[in-house]
Amino acid sequence: MSDPADVFDLVGLTEYEATALEQLLSLGRTTAPNLAEASGIPKARVYGVLESLSDRGFIKVIPGRPKEYQPKSPSDILDRAVENRRQSYESFAADMDSYRDAFLAEYQPRFEQASEDISPTAELFHVVDVGEPSERETRRLYDDADETLRVITNSFAYLDSVSEALEDALERGVDVSVLFLYPDNLPPEKAAVQSNIVDRLATKFPAVDVRFSPEKLPWRGTLMDPSMDYEGGEAILLVEEPDVPNHMRQAALTENGSFVAGMKRYFDLVWEYESVADSQ
Repeated sequence: MSDPADVFDLVGLTEYEATALEQLLSLGRTTAPNLAEASGIPKARVYGVLESLSDRGFIKVIPGRPKEYQPKSPSDILDRAVENRRQSYESFAADMDSYRDAFLAEYQPRFEQASEDISPTAELFHVVDVGEPSERETRRLYDDADETLRVITNSFAYLDSVSEALEDALERGVDVSVLFLYPDNLPPEKAAVQSNIVDRLATKFPAVDVRFSPEKLPWRGTLMDPSMDYEGGEAILLVEEPDVPNHMRQAALTENGSFVAGMKRYFDLVWEYESVADSQ
């Protein structure tokens, strides 16, 4: 984050709320009129702004005539923002659970009836845009994995976006292997990114197995719990399209067990016979 003040937006404060909190952190304990004068917030609005900040736990209200307002410490503000979001999520989850039975009873029969005429081939794949949507689906695969994750990648440049999910998967005992494209087949800038990522994996995630393919890889993606009996597994993949920018690309997702098993066979063959343990 380049600007610490971006936290105010991340927390969801309005412009007046962010201004008031930032001013309070500079002024310390003060009255509403003093804050209004220092911040430029209209006096008719400042009390509502302060009440909102108090409700979120970011400031203290000190009784008196007049009342005074004191900011919590910056670390307390960050901690309270996280706690507020956690409580909001738990409330949301509880609301969804309260509707679950009625929602399923109403809409599951409709879904099943509408899905009767869809052939297995027609639902082999669905697609999402490359970027945050594809990274979100990749994190979901990491979160859902019970046994194995197999990753084929050029440089694993999206490690930061899946790092927490990867750590959780490893803690659950999920076996993770990453097949990189050999750096000689990458542009220098991507080879440098790969080198950094490989070092980070070795340092932070030593349980991850890593190998390098000297031959080009026609696709990249993630396989989750592939099963050779075709009864499970999911995958997300992208085919190589060097001339198409990422913002115009899509990633394919499949829950077809036999297709995922076939992808696993490809991964295993390259891993065993066409890859090396060292990129040097």
